[in-house]
Amino acid sequence: GYRVSLQGNFFGHNHTYTAFPEYNPRQHIKLDPPMNIESNATASKCQIWWSVWNVPWYLAEILQYELQFKESSMSWEVALNKTLPSSLPQVEIEATELRSGIAYAARVRCKVSENENSYHSQWSEWSQTTVFQRADVPKVSENILNTKTMQYLFIPLSFGTLLYLFWSCKLSSRYCCFLTLGQKASPALTFPRQLLSSSHSIVCTMEILR
Repeated sequence: GYRVSLQGNFFGHNHTYTAFPEYNPRQHIKLDPPMNIESNATASKCQIWWSVWNVPWYLAEILQYELQFKESSMSWEVALNKTLPSSLPQVEIEATELRSGIAYAARVRCKVSENENSYHSQWSEWSQTTVFQRADVPKVSENILNTKTMQYLFIPLSFGTLLYLFWSCKLSSRYCCFLTLGQKASPALTFPRQLLSSSHSIVCTMEILR
């Protein structure tokens, strides 16, 4: 630690003022702002990364970052702030947090993590800004949508048509057999010998008995 004092001559007399009787530099750090901030936006997310300069390796591992982003036309007073949980110099913003077709500006600052006891710092100044815009989701053409819709509808419609024709033919066959047997059969459901000799008539007779 150090003792920090101020000396001066006031009205012809020397005076000494002790500002900090015990000053520890590692508890009063202010880092340089991050630099080389860049971004890349897609339809699903925006990636932002940067680098730090003039920071010892033992501090780089315990840094924390704060991201601030806003619409380019808005002021920084209404910007959104995110304190990042990792010491990695990068962050991702989900597309759900961004409006389509709007340009955004982002910047970042850093300091030693508050969970660290050996060092303490204040926030650095803000970095330079990076500008990005969420990519639009490609729209499927109307012709493709119509084609896919017809494909999806064709299968159930075809199946329903075949089922309808099948049941129509089956009911029609039963009705014809009923008429034929109704003309030849007796009230007691006894059939002539020549009628029973026909296999087709036997099938129709079984259909009626059901």
